[in-house]
Amino acid sequence: MTDDQAFLADCRARLAFDLLANTWNCVVLWALKDEPARPGALRVRIGGISQKVLTETLRRLESNGLVARRAYGGSPPRVEYGLTPLGRTLLTPIDALGTWAFAHGDEVAAAQERSTRTPQRP
Repeated sequence: MTDDQAFLADCRARLAFDLLANTWNCVVLWALKDEPARPGALRVRIGGISQKVLTETLRRLESNGLVARRAYGGSPPRVEYGLTPLGRTLLTPIDALGTWAFAHGDEVAAAQERSTRTPQRP
């Protein structure tokens, strides 16, 4: 993975984990996997994301080089977002995490439920 000591602040593996740690980053990238989309269409496709959070996420992904913003002239002007070649490289790891979640989600949910029913230790 890396020759550096595990997970130092400048470790490249940590950079990748930080990108994937934000739930909305992965969701927005996955929502753009097939084609570019306008923000309104993304909100419908994703569901449960506010305009503010979507805008923040798109800006964050754009600043990391994972998403490209394209503005069109006309009246009214419109904007759409699409994956960059770098952003496309994250689809495989995101798919792997989704596959893992599908296979083990019930186990995680059961463990969480047991944890909330069990009195916490002092």
